[in-house]
Amino acid sequence: MDIRRWVLAVILPPAAVTNKEVGTVMLTGLLTLLGWLPGVAFASYMILQEKRQAEA
Repeated sequence: MDIRRWVLAVILPPAAVTNKEVGTVMLTGLLTLLGWLPGVAFASYMILQEKRQAEA
């Protein structure tokens, strides 16, 4: 697992999902604006989902 993406997910959640579609980055940014924790949770979810897809 790339530790840099996890650090970005905690510090600046939209930056952690920049390799996804524009809508995902915008949703992460919106959730971060509504509150830091929802943005971190969604960015973490997207990182874990990407890891599961890579393993399958």
